[in-house]
Amino acid sequence: MKKYEIIPEKLKIEPFTMVIFGGGGDLSRRRLLPALFELFREGAINEAFSIIGYGMPEMDDESYRRIIKHEIGRQSALPGENGDSINEDEWKRFSNRLYYQSERFEDDGGYIRLRHKLDDVAPPAGSGRKNVIYYMAISQDSVPVIVEKLKIHRLHVHELAVKVVLESPFGRDRLTAERANRILHDKFDERLLYRIEHNVCRETVQNILYMRFVNTIFEPVWNARYIDNVQVTVAEDEGIEHHGTWYEHTGVARDTLRSSVLQILGTIAMEMPARFDADGIRDEKVRLYRSIRKMDAEHIDRNVVTGQYGAGAIGDTDVLGYREEKYVDASSVTPTFVAAKIFIDNHRWSGVPFYVRTGKRLPKHVTEICLQFRQPEPGMPGELSGEPEPNVLVLGIRPREKITIHFGVKYFHYSTKSYPVNMSFDFQDAFKRIPPDPYKSLLIDCLRGDQTLFMRDDAAEAMWAFIDPIVDRLEELPAADFPNYSSGSWGPRSSKTLLERDGRRWITR
Repeated sequence: MKKYEIIPEKLKIEPFTMVIFGGGGDLSRRRLLPALFELFREGAINEAFSIIGYGMPEMDDESYRRIIKHEIGRQSALPGENGDSINEDEWKRFSNRLYYQSERFEDDGGYIRLRHKLDDVAPPAGSGRKNVIYYMAISQDSVPVIVEKLKIHRLHVHELAVKVVLESPFGRDRLTAERANRILHDKFDERLLYRIEHNVCRETVQNILYMRFVNTIFEPVWNARYIDNVQVTVAEDEGIEHHGTWYEHTGVARDTLRSSVLQILGTIAMEMPARFDADGIRDEKVRLYRSIRKMDAEHIDRNVVTGQYGAGAIGDTDVLGYREEKYVDASSVTPTFVAAKIFIDNHRWSGVPFYVRTGKRLPKHVTEICLQFRQPEPGMPGELSGEPEPNVLVLGIRPREKITIHFGVKYFHYSTKSYPVNMSFDFQDAFKRIPPDPYKSLLIDCLRGDQTLFMRDDAAEAMWAFIDPIVDRLEELPAADFPNYSSGSWGPRSSKTLLERDGRRWITR
Protein backbone atom coordinates (compact mmCIF):
# COMPACT_ATOMS: atom_id res chain seq x y z
CA MET A 1 0.00 0.00 0.00
CA LYS A 2 1.29 3.42 -0.96
CA LYS A 3 2.41 5.65 1.92
CA TYR A 4 1.82 9.39 1.92
CA GLU A 5 3.64 12.31 3.46
CA ILE A 6 0.86 14.83 4.01
CA ILE A 7 1.62 18.45 4.86
CA PRO A 8 -1.28 19.56 7.09
CA GLU A 9 -3.38 22.40 5.73
CA LYS A 10 -2.77 25.68 7.52
CA LEU A 11 -6.03 26.67 9.15
CA LYS A 12 -7.14 30.26 9.42
CA ILE A 13 -9.08 30.56 12.67
CA GLU A 14 -10.31 33.99 13.73
CA PRO A 15 -9.81 35.12 17.35
CA PHE A 16 -12.47 33.61 19.61
CA THR A 17 -13.65 33.12 23.17
CA MET A 18 -15.20 29.83 24.28
CA VAL A 19 -17.45 29.86 27.33
CA ILE A 20 -17.85 26.27 28.53
CA PHE A 21 -20.95 25.82 30.67
CA GLY A 22 -20.05 22.85 32.81
CA GLY A 23 -16.39 23.75 32.49
CA GLY A 24 -15.49 21.78 35.63
CA GLY A 25 -17.23 18.57 34.55
CA ASP A 26 -15.86 15.31 33.16
CA LEU A 27 -16.53 16.16 29.52
CA SER A 28 -14.65 19.46 29.75
CA ARG A 29 -11.71 18.06 31.72
CA ARG A 30 -11.28 14.82 29.79
CA ARG A 31 -12.21 15.75 26.25
CA LEU A 32 -12.79 19.41 25.43
CA LEU A 33 -9.83 21.12 27.06
CA PRO A 34 -7.29 18.44 26.09
CA ALA A 35 -8.54 18.76 22.49
CA LEU A 36 -8.23 22.55 22.60
CA PHE A 37 -4.71 22.27 24.02
CA GLU A 38 -3.69 19.88 21.23
CA LEU A 39 -5.07 22.27 18.62
CA PHE A 40 -3.03 25.05 20.24
CA ARG A 41 0.12 22.89 20.26
CA GLU A 42 -0.33 22.06 16.58
CA GLY A 43 -0.79 25.71 15.64
CA ALA A 44 -4.36 25.20 14.45
CA ILE A 45 -5.44 27.99 16.78
CA ASN A 46 -3.16 30.94 17.44
CA GLU A 47 -2.78 32.88 20.67
CA ALA A 48 -5.74 35.22 20.05
CA PHE A 49 -8.27 33.27 22.10
CA SER A 50 -9.65 32.86 25.59
CA ILE A 51 -11.48 30.02 27.34
CA ILE A 52 -13.83 30.55 30.29
CA GLY A 53 -15.01 27.58 32.32
CA TYR A 54 -18.39 28.38 33.91
CA GLY A 55 -20.25 26.46 36.61
CA MET A 56 -19.63 24.50 39.77
CA PRO A 57 -17.64 23.40 41.78
CA GLU A 58 -16.11 26.50 43.31
CA MET A 59 -12.49 27.25 42.40
CA ASP A 60 -10.30 30.09 41.18
CA ASP A 61 -8.39 30.39 37.90
CA GLU A 62 -5.19 28.83 39.24
CA SER A 63 -6.98 25.83 40.76
CA TYR A 64 -8.78 25.26 37.48
CA ARG A 65 -5.55 25.44 35.51
CA ARG A 66 -3.90 22.88 37.82
CA ILE A 67 -6.80 20.45 37.39
CA ILE A 68 -6.79 20.77 33.60
CA LYS A 69 -3.01 20.45 33.42
CA HIS A 70 -3.12 17.27 35.49
CA GLU A 71 -5.76 15.73 33.23
CA ILE A 72 -3.93 16.68 30.03
CA GLY A 73 -0.67 15.33 31.44
CA ARG A 74 -2.35 12.08 32.46
CA GLN A 75 -3.70 11.30 29.01
CA SER A 76 -1.15 12.97 26.74
CA ALA A 77 0.67 10.74 24.27
CA LEU A 78 3.09 13.49 23.26
CA PRO A 79 5.99 13.84 25.76
CA GLY A 80 7.60 17.24 26.26
CA GLU A 81 11.23 18.23 26.11
CA ASN A 82 12.14 16.97 29.59
CA GLY A 83 10.21 13.72 29.46
CA ASP A 84 7.18 15.42 30.99
CA SER A 85 3.81 14.96 29.34
CA ILE A 86 3.38 18.71 28.77
CA ASN A 87 5.81 21.24 27.36
CA GLU A 88 5.88 23.92 30.07
CA ASP A 89 6.27 26.84 27.71
CA GLU A 90 3.31 25.69 25.60
CA TRP A 91 1.23 25.10 28.70
CA LYS A 92 2.01 28.55 30.11
CA ARG A 93 1.00 30.29 26.87
CA PHE A 94 -2.21 28.24 26.72
CA SER A 95 -3.17 28.45 30.40
CA ASN A 96 -2.68 32.23 30.51
CA ARG A 97 -5.84 32.35 28.41
CA LEU A 98 -7.78 29.89 30.59
CA TYR A 99 -10.20 31.26 33.21
CA TYR A 100 -12.90 29.97 35.52
CA GLN A 101 -16.12 31.40 36.94
CA SER A 102 -17.73 29.56 39.86
CA GLU A 103 -21.42 30.20 39.25
CA ARG A 104 -24.84 28.61 39.44
CA PHE A 105 -26.61 28.56 36.09
CA GLU A 106 -29.76 30.16 37.50
CA ASP A 107 -27.92 33.05 39.23
CA ASP A 108 -28.34 36.35 37.34
CA GLY A 109 -25.23 37.79 38.94
CA GLY A 110 -23.06 35.23 37.19
CA TYR A 111 -24.12 36.44 33.76
CA ILE A 112 -23.41 40.05 34.72
CA ARG A 113 -19.93 38.96 35.77
CA LEU A 114 -19.59 36.96 32.55
CA ARG A 115 -20.35 40.10 30.52
CA HIS A 116 -17.56 41.95 32.36
CA LYS A 117 -15.20 39.00 31.84
CA LEU A 118 -15.90 39.00 28.09
CA ASP A 119 -15.21 42.74 28.00
CA ASP A 120 -11.86 42.08 29.68
CA VAL A 121 -10.51 38.93 28.01
CA ALA A 122 -12.36 38.28 24.72
CA PRO A 123 -10.13 39.24 21.75
CA PRO A 124 -11.83 41.15 18.92
CA ALA A 125 -11.98 39.57 15.48
CA GLY A 126 -11.14 41.34 12.23
CA SER A 127 -14.66 42.75 11.98
CA GLY A 128 -14.32 44.35 15.41
CA ARG A 129 -16.95 42.01 16.82
CA LYS A 130 -16.05 39.34 19.36
CA ASN A 131 -16.52 35.71 18.33
CA VAL A 132 -18.06 33.93 21.32
CA ILE A 133 -18.87 30.21 21.43
CA TYR A 134 -21.20 29.00 24.19
CA TYR A 135 -20.44 25.31 24.66
CA MET A 136 -23.15 23.44 26.61
CA ALA A 137 -21.11 20.66 28.27
CA ILE A 138 -24.01 20.01 30.63
CA SER A 139 -27.23 18.07 31.06
CA GLN A 140 -29.80 19.10 28.46
CA ASP A 141 -32.16 19.99 31.34
CA SER A 142 -29.98 23.01 32.16
CA VAL A 143 -29.85 24.40 28.62
CA PRO A 144 -33.19 26.31 28.65
CA VAL A 145 -32.21 28.17 31.84
CA ILE A 146 -28.86 29.23 30.39
CA VAL A 147 -30.35 30.25 27.04
CA GLU A 148 -32.94 32.42 28.79
CA LYS A 149 -30.30 34.07 30.98
CA LEU A 150 -28.09 34.78 27.97
CA LYS A 151 -31.01 36.60 26.39
CA ILE A 152 -31.97 38.54 29.53
CA HIS A 153 -28.41 39.78 29.98
CA ARG A 154 -27.93 40.47 26.27
CA LEU A 155 -25.08 38.02 25.90
CA HIS A 156 -26.31 37.11 22.42
CA VAL A 157 -26.50 40.58 20.86
CA HIS A 158 -24.83 41.96 17.76
CA GLU A 159 -21.48 43.10 19.16
CA LEU A 160 -20.96 39.41 19.94
CA ALA A 161 -20.83 36.99 17.00
CA VAL A 162 -22.29 34.01 18.85
CA LYS A 163 -22.37 30.25 18.22
CA VAL A 164 -23.96 27.65 20.51
CA VAL A 165 -22.66 24.06 20.71
CA LEU A 166 -25.02 21.39 22.07
CA GLU A 167 -24.03 17.90 23.17
CA SER A 168 -26.02 14.76 22.39
CA PRO A 169 -28.63 13.59 23.29
CA PHE A 170 -30.87 16.30 21.93
CA GLY A 171 -34.24 15.75 23.59
CA ARG A 172 -35.73 12.59 25.08
CA ASP A 173 -38.30 12.10 22.32
CA ARG A 174 -39.71 14.05 19.39
CA LEU A 175 -41.86 16.31 21.57
CA THR A 176 -38.97 17.35 23.83
CA ALA A 177 -36.70 17.85 20.80
CA GLU A 178 -39.30 20.12 19.19
CA ARG A 179 -39.71 22.03 22.46
CA ALA A 180 -35.94 22.45 22.79
CA ASN A 181 -35.73 23.71 19.22
CA ARG A 182 -38.43 26.31 19.89
CA ILE A 183 -36.57 27.56 22.97
CA LEU A 184 -33.31 27.83 21.04
CA HIS A 185 -34.87 29.45 17.98
CA ASP A 186 -36.46 32.12 20.16
CA LYS A 187 -32.92 33.36 20.92
CA PHE A 188 -30.66 32.00 18.17
CA ASP A 189 -30.93 31.44 14.45
CA GLU A 190 -30.50 27.80 13.36
CA ARG A 191 -27.29 28.71 11.49
CA LEU A 192 -25.71 29.54 14.89
CA LEU A 193 -26.52 26.14 16.44
CA TYR A 194 -24.06 23.22 16.38
CA ARG A 195 -25.55 19.91 17.61
CA ILE A 196 -22.83 17.32 18.09
CA GLU A 197 -22.95 13.66 17.05
CA HIS A 198 -19.53 12.14 17.63
CA ASN A 199 -19.31 9.10 15.34
CA VAL A 200 -19.95 11.24 12.26
CA CYS A 201 -16.62 12.97 12.86
CA ARG A 202 -14.61 9.79 12.39
CA GLU A 203 -12.56 9.93 9.20
CA THR A 204 -14.08 6.72 7.82
CA VAL A 205 -17.62 8.05 8.18
CA GLN A 206 -16.68 11.31 6.47
CA ASN A 207 -14.91 9.36 3.74
CA ILE A 208 -18.06 7.42 2.87
CA LEU A 209 -19.29 10.41 0.86
CA TYR A 210 -15.94 10.72 -0.93
CA MET A 211 -15.84 6.99 -1.64
CA ARG A 212 -19.32 6.96 -3.10
CA PHE A 213 -19.36 10.14 -5.12
CA VAL A 214 -15.72 10.64 -6.17
CA ASN A 215 -14.79 7.04 -7.08
CA THR A 216 -16.84 5.70 -9.97
CA ILE A 217 -16.30 2.06 -8.94
CA PHE A 218 -18.61 2.46 -5.93
CA GLU A 219 -21.62 4.68 -6.68
CA PRO A 220 -22.98 2.60 -9.63
CA VAL A 221 -23.29 -0.48 -7.36
CA TRP A 222 -24.42 1.36 -4.20
CA ASN A 223 -28.06 0.28 -4.51
CA ALA A 224 -30.59 -2.53 -4.21
CA ARG A 225 -29.64 -4.11 -7.53
CA TYR A 226 -26.19 -5.08 -6.25
CA ILE A 227 -26.32 -4.90 -2.44
CA ASP A 228 -27.97 -7.79 -0.60
CA ASN A 229 -27.91 -6.29 2.91
CA VAL A 230 -26.17 -3.66 5.03
CA GLN A 231 -24.99 -4.21 8.61
CA VAL A 232 -24.06 -1.60 11.20
CA THR A 233 -22.44 -2.62 14.49
CA VAL A 234 -21.74 -0.09 17.25
CA ALA A 235 -20.32 -2.21 20.09
CA GLU A 236 -18.86 -1.12 23.41
CA ASP A 237 -16.98 -3.41 25.77
CA GLU A 238 -17.41 -1.08 28.75
CA GLY A 239 -20.51 -0.97 30.95
CA ILE A 240 -22.37 2.11 32.11
CA GLU A 241 -19.52 3.16 34.42
CA HIS A 242 -20.93 5.62 37.01
CA HIS A 243 -23.88 6.76 34.87
CA GLY A 244 -26.49 4.39 36.30
CA THR A 245 -29.10 7.03 37.12
CA TRP A 246 -28.89 8.56 33.65
CA TYR A 247 -28.89 5.22 31.83
CA GLU A 248 -31.90 3.95 33.78
CA HIS A 249 -33.91 6.83 32.29
CA THR A 250 -32.40 6.52 28.82
CA GLY A 251 -31.59 3.00 27.66
CA VAL A 252 -29.81 1.91 24.53
CA ALA A 253 -32.54 2.88 22.02
CA ARG A 254 -32.59 6.53 23.09
CA ASP A 255 -28.80 6.53 23.38
CA THR A 256 -26.68 4.90 20.67
CA LEU A 257 -29.46 3.54 18.41
CA ARG A 258 -30.86 7.04 17.95
CA SER A 259 -27.54 8.84 17.73
CA SER A 260 -24.63 6.78 16.45
CA VAL A 261 -26.52 4.16 14.45
CA LEU A 262 -28.94 6.49 12.69
CA GLN A 263 -26.24 9.06 11.96
CA ILE A 264 -24.10 6.36 10.34
CA LEU A 265 -27.14 5.06 8.46
CA GLY A 266 -27.83 8.54 7.12
CA THR A 267 -24.31 8.82 5.72
CA ILE A 268 -24.31 5.36 4.13
CA ALA A 269 -27.72 5.56 2.53
CA MET A 270 -28.28 9.23 1.57
CA GLU A 271 -28.61 10.36 -2.03
CA MET A 272 -26.01 12.50 -3.77
CA PRO A 273 -26.61 16.09 -2.63
CA ALA A 274 -27.39 18.80 -5.16
CA ARG A 275 -24.43 20.72 -3.73
CA PHE A 276 -21.62 19.61 -1.44
CA ASP A 277 -22.04 22.16 1.31
CA ALA A 278 -23.44 21.89 4.83
CA ASP A 279 -27.09 22.37 3.92
CA GLY A 280 -26.90 20.31 0.73
CA ILE A 281 -25.57 17.29 2.64
CA ARG A 282 -27.87 17.78 5.61
CA ASP A 283 -30.91 18.15 3.33
CA GLU A 284 -30.25 14.66 1.95
CA LYS A 285 -29.75 13.17 5.40
CA VAL A 286 -33.11 14.53 6.55
CA ARG A 287 -34.76 13.16 3.41
CA LEU A 288 -33.21 9.78 4.19
CA TYR A 289 -34.37 9.76 7.82
CA ARG A 290 -37.91 10.51 6.68
CA SER A 291 -37.70 7.55 4.27
CA ILE A 292 -36.91 5.01 6.99
CA ARG A 293 -39.96 2.78 7.34
CA LYS A 294 -41.80 3.47 10.59
CA MET A 295 -42.43 0.41 12.72
CA ASP A 296 -45.81 -0.57 14.16
CA ALA A 297 -46.14 -2.88 17.18
CA GLU A 298 -46.20 -6.07 15.07
CA HIS A 299 -43.08 -5.05 13.14
CA ILE A 300 -41.25 -4.14 16.35
CA ASP A 301 -42.13 -7.43 18.02
CA ARG A 302 -40.76 -9.36 15.05
CA ASN A 303 -37.80 -7.25 13.97
CA VAL A 304 -36.40 -5.65 17.14
CA VAL A 305 -34.41 -7.61 19.72
CA THR A 306 -33.36 -6.23 23.10
CA GLY A 307 -31.01 -7.43 25.78
CA GLN A 308 -29.47 -6.58 29.12
CA TYR A 309 -26.00 -7.70 30.14
CA GLY A 310 -25.42 -10.02 33.05
CA ALA A 311 -22.17 -10.80 34.81
CA GLY A 312 -19.33 -12.14 32.72
CA ALA A 313 -15.80 -11.38 31.59
CA ILE A 314 -14.25 -8.85 29.23
CA GLY A 315 -10.94 -10.39 28.28
CA ASP A 316 -9.48 -11.66 31.56
CA THR A 317 -11.46 -9.27 33.75
CA ASP A 318 -14.63 -10.36 35.54
CA VAL A 319 -17.36 -7.71 35.42
CA LEU A 320 -20.71 -7.12 37.07
CA GLY A 321 -24.09 -7.44 35.44
CA TYR A 322 -26.14 -4.33 34.72
CA ARG A 323 -28.43 -4.85 37.71
CA GLU A 324 -25.40 -4.94 40.02
CA GLU A 325 -24.07 -1.61 38.75
CA LYS A 326 -24.16 1.46 40.98
CA TYR A 327 -27.41 3.50 40.88
CA VAL A 328 -29.27 0.76 38.94
CA ASP A 329 -32.51 -0.84 40.14
CA ALA A 330 -31.96 -4.46 41.17
CA SER A 331 -34.92 -5.53 39.00
CA SER A 332 -34.29 -3.08 36.15
CA VAL A 333 -35.75 -3.82 32.72
CA THR A 334 -33.70 -1.12 30.96
CA PRO A 335 -32.18 -2.59 27.77
CA THR A 336 -28.44 -2.28 27.20
CA PHE A 337 -28.50 -3.99 23.78
CA VAL A 338 -30.72 -3.64 20.74
CA ALA A 339 -30.66 -5.19 17.28
CA ALA A 340 -33.15 -4.38 14.54
CA LYS A 341 -33.99 -5.00 10.90
CA ILE A 342 -34.74 -1.69 9.20
CA PHE A 343 -35.99 -0.85 5.71
CA ILE A 344 -35.67 2.37 3.74
CA ASP A 345 -38.60 3.09 1.46
CA ASN A 346 -37.02 4.69 -1.58
CA HIS A 347 -35.95 3.52 -5.02
CA ARG A 348 -32.27 3.07 -4.19
CA TRP A 349 -32.80 0.78 -1.20
CA SER A 350 -36.11 -0.92 -1.99
CA GLY A 351 -36.17 -4.35 -0.32
CA VAL A 352 -32.64 -4.14 1.15
CA PRO A 353 -32.58 -4.97 4.88
CA PHE A 354 -30.38 -2.86 7.13
CA TYR A 355 -29.40 -4.94 10.16
CA VAL A 356 -28.19 -2.77 13.03
CA ARG A 357 -27.04 -3.59 16.54
CA THR A 358 -25.56 -1.66 19.41
CA GLY A 359 -24.91 -2.43 23.04
CA LYS A 360 -22.70 -2.45 26.08
CA ARG A 361 -20.44 -5.14 27.54
CA LEU A 362 -19.94 -6.76 24.14
CA PRO A 363 -16.66 -8.57 23.34
CA LYS A 364 -14.82 -5.57 21.95
CA HIS A 365 -15.03 -1.85 21.29
CA VAL A 366 -15.82 -1.71 17.59
CA THR A 367 -17.89 0.32 15.15
CA GLU A 368 -18.13 -1.24 11.71
CA ILE A 369 -20.29 -1.01 8.60
CA CYS A 370 -20.57 -4.03 6.29
CA LEU A 371 -22.16 -3.85 2.84
CA GLN A 372 -22.71 -7.39 1.58
CA PHE A 373 -23.20 -7.68 -2.17
CA ARG A 374 -25.48 -10.11 -3.94
CA GLN A 375 -24.22 -13.45 -5.19
CA PRO A 376 -23.25 -13.46 -8.88
CA GLU A 377 -25.75 -14.64 -11.46
CA PRO A 378 -25.55 -18.34 -12.46
CA GLY A 379 -23.34 -19.18 -15.43
CA MET A 380 -19.87 -18.31 -14.14
CA PRO A 381 -16.99 -19.06 -16.57
CA GLY A 382 -15.35 -22.44 -16.16
CA GLU A 383 -16.42 -25.13 -13.71
CA LEU A 384 -15.97 -23.50 -10.30
CA SER A 385 -16.88 -25.84 -7.47
CA GLY A 386 -18.91 -24.63 -4.53
CA GLU A 387 -20.65 -21.31 -4.01
CA PRO A 388 -18.26 -18.35 -3.78
CA GLU A 389 -18.33 -16.13 -0.72
CA PRO A 390 -20.28 -12.91 -1.33
CA ASN A 391 -18.29 -9.71 -1.81
CA VAL A 392 -18.28 -7.50 1.27
CA LEU A 393 -17.16 -3.90 1.70
CA VAL A 394 -16.21 -3.31 5.35
CA LEU A 395 -15.84 0.24 6.67
CA GLY A 396 -14.04 0.15 10.02
CA ILE A 397 -14.63 3.20 12.22
CA ARG A 398 -13.32 2.04 15.60
CA PRO A 399 -10.78 1.07 16.87
CA ARG A 400 -8.84 1.34 13.56
CA GLU A 401 -10.20 3.48 10.75
CA LYS A 402 -9.88 1.30 7.68
CA ILE A 403 -11.64 0.15 4.51
CA THR A 404 -11.52 -3.49 3.42
CA ILE A 405 -12.96 -5.24 0.36
CA HIS A 406 -13.53 -9.01 0.52
CA PHE A 407 -13.72 -10.77 -2.86
CA GLY A 408 -13.01 -14.15 -4.44
CA VAL A 409 -10.13 -15.38 -6.62
CA LYS A 410 -9.30 -18.66 -8.33
CA TYR A 411 -6.20 -20.47 -7.04
CA PHE A 412 -3.85 -21.33 -9.97
CA HIS A 413 -4.68 -23.30 -13.09
CA TYR A 414 -5.71 -26.61 -11.56
CA SER A 415 -8.04 -25.15 -8.93
CA THR A 416 -11.81 -25.16 -9.39
CA LYS A 417 -12.64 -23.31 -6.19
CA SER A 418 -13.08 -19.61 -5.38
CA TYR A 419 -10.96 -18.46 -2.44
CA PRO A 420 -11.89 -15.40 -0.35
CA VAL A 421 -9.18 -12.70 -0.19
CA ASN A 422 -9.19 -9.03 0.74
CA MET A 423 -7.72 -5.63 -0.07
CA SER A 424 -7.38 -3.20 2.80
CA PHE A 425 -6.66 0.48 3.32
CA ASP A 426 -5.72 1.72 6.80
CA PHE A 427 -5.72 5.48 7.43
CA GLN A 428 -2.98 5.32 10.04
CA ASP A 429 -0.68 3.14 7.94
CA ALA A 430 -1.20 5.11 4.72
CA PHE A 431 -0.88 8.62 6.11
CA LYS A 432 1.60 7.84 8.92
CA ARG A 433 -0.47 9.58 11.56
CA ILE A 434 -3.26 8.73 13.94
CA PRO A 435 -6.62 10.09 12.76
CA PRO A 436 -7.54 13.15 14.83
CA ASP A 437 -9.68 12.89 17.92
CA PRO A 438 -13.31 13.55 16.92
CA TYR A 439 -13.49 16.47 19.34
CA LYS A 440 -10.62 18.19 17.55
CA SER A 441 -12.44 17.85 14.24
CA LEU A 442 -15.67 19.14 15.75
CA LEU A 443 -14.01 22.11 17.38
CA ILE A 444 -12.17 23.12 14.22
CA ASP A 445 -15.35 22.88 12.14
CA CYS A 446 -17.25 24.95 14.69
CA LEU A 447 -14.51 27.59 14.78
CA ARG A 448 -14.53 27.74 10.98
CA GLY A 449 -18.32 27.91 10.82
CA ASP A 450 -18.69 24.61 8.93
CA GLN A 451 -21.92 22.89 10.04
CA THR A 452 -21.67 19.84 7.75
CA LEU A 453 -21.02 17.35 10.56
CA PHE A 454 -23.48 18.92 13.00
CA MET A 455 -27.10 17.84 13.24
CA ARG A 456 -29.82 20.23 12.11
CA ASP A 457 -33.12 20.75 13.95
CA ASP A 458 -35.24 18.85 11.41
CA ALA A 459 -32.81 15.91 11.45
CA ALA A 460 -33.09 15.59 15.24
CA GLU A 461 -36.88 15.57 15.02
CA ALA A 462 -36.94 13.07 12.12
CA MET A 463 -34.66 10.66 14.01
CA TRP A 464 -36.90 10.79 17.08
CA ALA A 465 -39.97 10.18 14.89
CA PHE A 466 -38.46 6.79 13.98
CA ILE A 467 -37.18 5.93 17.48
CA ASP A 468 -40.24 6.94 19.54
CA PRO A 469 -42.52 4.01 18.52
CA ILE A 470 -39.73 1.54 19.32
CA VAL A 471 -39.11 3.02 22.77
CA ASP A 472 -42.85 3.18 23.49
CA ARG A 473 -43.33 -0.48 22.56
CA LEU A 474 -40.33 -1.62 24.62
CA GLU A 475 -41.64 0.27 27.65
CA GLU A 476 -45.16 -1.08 27.08
CA LEU A 477 -43.92 -4.69 26.99
CA PRO A 478 -40.71 -4.86 29.05
CA ALA A 479 -38.63 -8.01 28.66
CA ALA A 480 -39.26 -10.76 31.18
CA ASP A 481 -35.95 -12.60 30.67
CA PHE A 482 -33.40 -9.91 31.58
CA PRO A 483 -30.46 -10.28 31.94
CA ASN A 484 -30.33 -12.36 28.76
CA TYR A 485 -26.71 -12.12 27.64
CA SER A 486 -23.41 -12.49 29.44
CA SER A 487 -20.89 -9.68 29.45
CA GLY A 488 -18.29 -10.47 26.80
CA SER A 489 -20.78 -12.08 24.40
CA TRP A 490 -22.37 -10.63 21.25
CA GLY A 491 -25.76 -10.14 22.87
CA PRO A 492 -28.79 -12.42 23.23
CA ARG A 493 -29.20 -15.48 21.02
CA SER A 494 -32.26 -13.89 19.41
CA SER A 495 -30.03 -11.25 17.78
CA LYS A 496 -28.43 -14.02 15.72
CA THR A 497 -31.83 -15.50 14.90
CA LEU A 498 -32.88 -12.12 13.50
CA LEU A 499 -30.48 -12.72 10.58
CA GLU A 500 -30.46 -16.51 10.48
CA ARG A 501 -34.15 -16.68 9.66
CA ASP A 502 -33.30 -14.64 6.53
CA GLY A 503 -30.42 -16.97 5.66
CA ARG A 504 -27.78 -14.45 6.77
CA ARG A 505 -25.32 -13.95 9.62
CA TRP A 506 -23.55 -11.08 11.37
CA ILE A 507 -20.26 -10.34 9.62
CA THR A 508 -18.61 -8.39 12.46
CA ARG A 509 -17.53 -10.94 15.08
